Amino acid sequence: MEKDQNRISIPYMDERRADKLAQLFRALGDATRVKILFLISDSEMCVSEVAALLHMTEAAVSHQFRVLRMNGLVKRKRYGKMIYYKLNDFHVNAIMAQGFEHICEKEESS
Repeated sequence: MEKDQNRISIPYMDERRADKLAQLFRALGDATRVKILFLISDSEMCVSEVAALLHMTEAAVSHQFRVLRMNGLVKRKRYGKMIYYKLNDFHVNAIMAQGFEHICEKEESS
């Protein structure tokens, strides 16, 4: 049997880990949150900057950032009265890049 070169090795997936992974994908299952993650993938941004770019209220963006933060996808840093958000770590960037590459590949093959 030939081994798939693209297959990644996944450690034992117990119920707790399966639930946490499903929760992560639920957090990524909202187009607004995906847009926010792409916006902050290169640099930190505050709520008002993201709200202006997405034509949303600051309250709505704050809510989305709260969901992203609760799921470990973003972290925040305070500068005076302003709070700036950025991706939590390189894993988040990798997840977004792989997902984007996947959909682009599917679009090209259609």
